[in-house]
Amino acid sequence: MLTLLRFAAVLLTALSLVPAGAHLFELPNKIGLPREAYFIAQGLYRGWALFGFALFGALAANLALAVTLRRQRGAAGLALGAGLLIGLTLAIFFTWVYPANVATANWTQAPPGWEALRRHWEYGHAVNALLTFLAFSLSVLSVLGTERHGTDRP
Repeated sequence: MLTLLRFAAVLLTALSLVPAGAHLFELPNKIGLPREAYFIAQGLYRGWALFGFALFGALAANLALAVTLRRQRGAAGLALGAGLLIGLTLAIFFTWVYPANVATANWTQAPPGWEALRRHWEYGHAVNALLTFLAFSLSVLSVLGTERHGTDRP
């Protein structure tokens, strides 16, 4: 059971890193696009909300791993840190990114001040990419820290 939980924590956190990394690396090429081109580019993300399942799964798996490893303070702390960082990415998403999606009807309408919404959306995702990378690193380290001569005990 512990092996499955370790696998789930690392895999789901890695899957969460995929869209986050994509958003980070597209930012320099997209942030300065004129309105029409930017809105066309934003259309490429339709369906990406499904990655939310991986993010919530990563949160749950890392926190469950922290609880399971509570007797191994170092590994438990790393898993807890990963879970907390994933939680922070969700807070950032719902504070800056999601409101931009709502205000623009998922980037199909350009309300007044859409440029500020673009900045919130782009930089919110960029910060989340860095936090997700840190969460992934902590998750991997927590798994490596629980290796005990090939056993599968917490």
